Amino acid sequence: MRIEKITSLSNPKIKDVVALESSSRLRTERGLFVVEGVREVSRCIKGGYSLFSIFYCPEIVALEEIPYEGEPQIYELSAACYNKIAYRGGTEGVVALVKMGTPITLESLELGENPLVVVLESVEKPGNLGAVLRSADACGVDAVIICDPRTDLYNPNLIRASLGGLFSLNVVAASSQQTIKWLKKSGINIYTAQLQDSKLYYDADFCAATAIVLGTESDGLSQQWRDISDGKVLIPMNGVVDSLNVSVSMAVLCYEALRQRNSRKF
Repeated sequence: MRIEKITSLSNPKIKDVVALESSSRLRTERGLFVVEGVREVSRCIKGGYSLFSIFYCPEIVALEEIPYEGEPQIYELSAACYNKIAYRGGTEGVVALVKMGTPITLESLELGENPLVVVLESVEKPGNLGAVLRSADACGVDAVIICDPRTDLYNPNLIRASLGGLFSLNVVAASSQQTIKWLKKSGINIYTAQLQDSKLYYDADFCAATAIVLGTESDGLSQQWRDISDGKVLIPMNGVVDSLNVSVSMAVLCYEALRQRNSRKF
């Protein structure tokens, strides 16, 4: 195993990592994305992804502590070089370039008998999407469908916010029309989170195959989702604010679905 040492901030490899962190277009063209942190790299590997290269700082972490498979190129970085490519505070001393796998499609999704699916329409903030994936993993959601996405799934901030949840879930990017058609064909009940013509979320029945659909805080859901929903639900707001962050709303609704389903078992 050959390890290349990098001490210069002008090294092309350092510039390459920084460029991949900031450019969705470049990530797509190269078929590579960036993962930072021992835990995230470990979950990435368990999710079936292959590492292209590893950049680590021995002043922070020993190479033996970094999980990897195969034969990725390994670079040992000075502290200054590592700080250049690290994109978060409290970092763990490792950044990996990872090969994009074959994307999951609606047609290739394999769901259980009674799935719980989360659908997000046009949510653009990577941190919000990552937080949704983190909660989806905690709730045991079968799939998360990102409709009409405004950010790519391999944005470093999304991966960071998900704590690697991106790698443990079935995550699909599709259009709203494709998703509606697929949900109807699959016999999955569609519940839209909206203020108008809605009932309280805990009065809805989430025990059958269910898709919980949420939009952005600013715009809500488009009319096409409102028109085709099987049920409309809202979360009561008893203070002065009139909406929750989409990741919080999703967690409230999914944990209610989990509560209902667990109570039916007894």
